[in-house]
Amino acid sequence: MTFTILVVSLVLLAAVALALALITDALSARREAAVVSAFPPIGQIVQVNGSAVHALVKGAGPDIVLIHGASGNLRDLLPLIDLLAPHFRVTAFDRPGLGWSDPIPNSANLAAQSAQLAAAARQLGITNPILLGQSYGGSVALAWALHAPLAPRALVLVSAPSLPWPGHLDIWYRITNTWAGRTFVIPLACAFVPASYINAIITDIFTPDPEPPEYRAYVGAGLALSRSALRANCDQINGLHAQIVAQARLYPTLTLPIELIHGDADTIVPLSYHSQPLAALLPDAVLTVLPGAGHMPHHHFPDVVLAAIHRAAARSQLR
Repeated sequence: MTFTILVVSLVLLAAVALALALITDALSARREAAVVSAFPPIGQIVQVNGSAVHALVKGAGPDIVLIHGASGNLRDLLPLIDLLAPHFRVTAFDRPGLGWSDPIPNSANLAAQSAQLAAAARQLGITNPILLGQSYGGSVALAWALHAPLAPRALVLVSAPSLPWPGHLDIWYRITNTWAGRTFVIPLACAFVPASYINAIITDIFTPDPEPPEYRAYVGAGLALSRSALRANCDQINGLHAQIVAQARLYPTLTLPIELIHGDADTIVPLSYHSQPLAALLPDAVLTVLPGAGHMPHHHFPDVVLAAIHRAAARSQLR
């Protein structure tokens, strides 16, 4: 009798688990389809080694390449693109695995990401660009300068993680760094995380600065909630610290002009762990500190970012 009860219980548990998996899969697919419809590609698709890279090109003049941060896509950079287009040929990429760019083998590797984007840049006729990287994109820009065969002319790093930091990642990344987290938690997040939670995260990213009024309407935050994008982003964040430790040893080899922009109220990528010591380490780095600014100064202080870009252009003899 006890054995029969056990078997029945296991069968019921398996049935419930299967039903939950089917519901989760259906809701995830529906949510992904809705986001794809609402936020289609706004640029062109470049094929690199059989993988798609989404690129938006605008303007004419010297080349500048923009690389977005974690959990993002190139739409985050649209206001900056419009400001730069009268002066530069601006190319913004979706990083591998995010937005409309396909994941690649070893998508979490900074050098692999930079190589993929550099190859796409070559196909677009870009040579010796200025690179602007925001947040995680700044780490990719540094890897590009260190490793990619398409040499940048200068770097502009906005709120970028550049040096090792103390502490641990939050619980979300620690959970998704496990097999169970990747297999079960990520699909559940895709299916069931409410829009209010996403909006709260956006607010936190901008704090203490206010979120721009139209930001949610155009940024396509839901693109980061697809199962593939969640996995790619979690892998990238979980692998970042070890890669920063490794690539920081190579920073003294960088001799190109570097402009650093960082808010002193940035709690996501603190100034004191990253841009401040990096500026002291690199003689060709110029640091601009924004008092009271948070993690997204390219939205609230675009004039400061533009000034840094023009300085980088002048220092690299583009102007």
